[in-house]
Amino acid sequence: MTFSLGIVGAGQFSGQFAKLFLAHPGVSEVFVTDLLPERAEQLASTEGLSGTFPSYEAMLESEAVDAVAIFTQRWTHGPLVVQGLNAGKHVYSAVPMAITAEEIAAIIDTVRATGLTYMMGETSQYNPATVHARNQIAEGAFGRLFYAEGDYVHDMDLGFYEAYQYSGGEDWKSTASYPPLLYPTHSVGGVLGAWQTHAVSVSAIGVKDDRGDGVFDQEVSQFGNDFSNATALFEVAGGGSFRTNEFRRVGYPSHIRESRFRFFGTDASMEQLATVAMWQDKKGVKDISELLEPKPTMSPDDPSLQHIAPDLRAAFTSGSAPVHDRSRLPREFDHLHNGHEGSHHFLVDDFVTAVNTRTLPSVNAWVAARYTLPGIVAHDSARQGGARLEIPDFGDAPEE
Repeated sequence: MTFSLGIVGAGQFSGQFAKLFLAHPGVSEVFVTDLLPERAEQLASTEGLSGTFPSYEAMLESEAVDAVAIFTQRWTHGPLVVQGLNAGKHVYSAVPMAITAEEIAAIIDTVRATGLTYMMGETSQYNPATVHARNQIAEGAFGRLFYAEGDYVHDMDLGFYEAYQYSGGEDWKSTASYPPLLYPTHSVGGVLGAWQTHAVSVSAIGVKDDRGDGVFDQEVSQFGNDFSNATALFEVAGGGSFRTNEFRRVGYPSHIRESRFRFFGTDASMEQLATVAMWQDKKGVKDISELLEPKPTMSPDDPSLQHIAPDLRAAFTSGSAPVHDRSRLPREFDHLHNGHEGSHHFLVDDFVTAVNTRTLPSVNAWVAARYTLPGIVAHDSARQGGARLEIPDFGDAPEE
C-alpha cells in the first residue's frame, strides 16, 4: 500500500526529507509547493519529484495528493495543519506543533473528527540519549525516575542568522526574535520521549538579550520578545520534576551536539555533555559515549548542502548510533543521508507506516501537545517573572 505526499515549503530543511519520503517504498509520489515558486521548481528538479503546485490551496484541492508534510516557518504550523486535515489529507508537521493552546486544541479536535493521521516530526524522539533512557526506563534500570534535564543549546551565531535571513527576507530580524520557549520540543520532547509522564506546572525565567543588533528587540520583534535565553522548571504527573534550557546566546559547540539530556533515578542516573555520556549507579560509572554517538552518512561539503550555513550542516549529516535499532527501517534508507543524530530515518518511517497501516504514530497529536504546550505556558511564566502556572493536558491518545 502506498500514498502520495505533498511537501509544503521548499526551504533548507525540506529537501533532506523529500529525499527520504521519495525513497520510502510506502510513498508513491512526492510533490512540492512554496510561496516562492522558483524554490519549489528547484527542489522538484534537484530531487526528481513528481511536480509542483502553485499554492498550498491548490495542493489541498488536488486528488493527486493524499498527505502533506509541512516545513514552513515555525509559527505558521497550527493553522496549516488544520487546513490540511480538513481537506482530507494526512499531515506530517515540522516542530513546533503550534504556538498557542487554542491552536493545539484545534489540531486535536480535527484529528479526532477526521480520523486522519497527524504526526509532529520531533527529532529528539530518536535522539540516541532519549532512545537509551527510554530503553533503560522500560527495563526499570533507573529505579524510580524523579528528575531529568533537557537542553537545546544553539547559539544564534552558529548558523541561525543565515537561516533566518534565508527564510525571513528583508524583515528577517522581526522573526529571528522567535521566543526560545515557543520552540521547546527538542528539550521537552527528549525528556518526555523517554519518561512516560507529562508536565503539570511550570516556573520559568527569561534572560533579556543585550547584543543590541535588532534581534530579540521588543520594538522590532513581531512576537514582542526580548528573551534570548530561558530556563524552565516543570512539575510532572506522578511526582518529580524536570528542567529545560533554551539558549540562543551561549558559548557552547552546538554543531557538535545541540540537544543533550540527563536522567536521575533512585537506582541509577545518566548524564550527557557535548562529547561524553555516562551511566552511573551506586557502584560506579560507565562511559556510554560510543553507544550514543552517530556516525556521519555524508560529508558536510556535499553539494546538496551548499545552500545551508556551514554551522548548521552537522544536523543534516549524522547517521545512526549503535543504540538505534535499524531493523524496522526500509533497506532503501541504508545508504541515504540522515540527520539530527540519526532521527530523520525513523521519523519518516513512523509517518509512512502510520498512514499506511492506519495506526497512531510515535508523536501523534496528543503526544505532540505534551511536547509543545509546556513551552507555551513556560513562556507566559517567564513574561510574568517566573510565576508558577498550571499546564493543561489533553489526555492520552484514544485507544486504536
